[in-house]
Amino acid sequence: MIKRYTLPEIAAVWEAENRFQKWLDIEIAVCEALVELDKVPREAYEVIRDKAAFNVARIEEIEEITKHDVLAFLTCVAEYVGEESKYIHMGMTSSDILDTALSLQMREAGELLVGRLKKLREIIGERAQEHKYTVMVGRTHGIHAEPISFGLKMALWYDEVGRSIKRLNQAIETINVGAISGAVGTFAQIDPRVEEFVCHRLGLRPAPISTQVIQRDRHAEYMTTLAVIASSLDKFATELRSLQRTDIHEVEEAFSKGQKGSSAMPHKKNPITSERISGLARIVRGNALAALENVALWHERDITHSSVERVIIPDSTILLDYMLAKLIDIMANLQVFPGNMQKNLEKTLGLVNSQRIMLALVEKGVLRETAYHWVQRNALKAWEVKKPFIELLQADADVTGKLGPEELAGLFDYDYHLKHIATLFRRVGLA
Repeated sequence: MIKRYTLPEIAAVWEAENRFQKWLDIEIAVCEALVELDKVPREAYEVIRDKAAFNVARIEEIEEITKHDVLAFLTCVAEYVGEESKYIHMGMTSSDILDTALSLQMREAGELLVGRLKKLREIIGERAQEHKYTVMVGRTHGIHAEPISFGLKMALWYDEVGRSIKRLNQAIETINVGAISGAVGTFAQIDPRVEEFVCHRLGLRPAPISTQVIQRDRHAEYMTTLAVIASSLDKFATELRSLQRTDIHEVEEAFSKGQKGSSAMPHKKNPITSERISGLARIVRGNALAALENVALWHERDITHSSVERVIIPDSTILLDYMLAKLIDIMANLQVFPGNMQKNLEKTLGLVNSQRIMLALVEKGVLRETAYHWVQRNALKAWEVKKPFIELLQADADVTGKLGPEELAGLFDYDYHLKHIATLFRRVGLA
């Protein structure tokens, strides 16, 4: 049963409530660190800890006047805290909470995406096992090449998703840093120990060095990783779309009861979800380019990156989550047609065995170029006159002078091409 995608957990990561809560967590942790350094009275910190709160609507109301989101936030919090609010944000600059909170959000979103990837890998692995020896033709340049199995195709995807998981975990590690270093990153107004305390409290690493912002090569690595993952999903979806074509029809997206494929043609069953995945991958890749543009800022900071990131980071994480959810549904419910795979394999009248015939002749002492010529002339004729390849070979004196009837017939066994499937499955971690 295909499930309808609903607004997911990952969307909540980017909602104002979560963002402001992280800002508040950072500000309270800074106050606590300053207590330890005898910069803030403990009694004041306790008031801040107990009374600090915010209201999203009120922040937005204040921002209409201040035109500054952090100052609007601080003003709102001060309304809850009272006089002790004078100790909030001491020695800090806006980017200290903006960038540190953004790291927390990106980590949170990334971990949710890792969970999706693991689920996708699990389902692809199951389909790989199911079709481990389901023979089909392998295609290069869109042309029949030699037999493979559908399970082998799935095993390759299984391995690729595994790499996506590793890449995303690395990108999360790269972005999992905070900076509480003050204006231009010199710690002139705040002790570096505050940064260490806050980052430890939040499960972050202190950025070894920053300007007024955490450097955007970290964000670019994260975003380009999302783009690589989206491109893998695009690759999988493109393959499924191709295999669903009417003249191939080896797989098909599940078609639910009452679903319509075309407003004009009632017979149509289109790979619409795979097409959607391929289309959305273009947005994620485009957003990655914008993230790369954000790396080059003026001097110690500007805010050209800020407006861009408010769009591209939430959008890309939510889009990728959607794409993963859709592909999970496709793979869980994918219709596979082994009979059509077999029919397509036979379309070229046995030509997929041409290399094996050539190599068998070489083993009999025929020069490779000569063997290639003998096999090719029969292969081209088979395709031209639509006659089984083996029949033409059986009528070729050069070939039969080296290969007997039983030996030649044995060279047309498709199982020969699948003899190392188990080895390849073990290599990618599929028993």
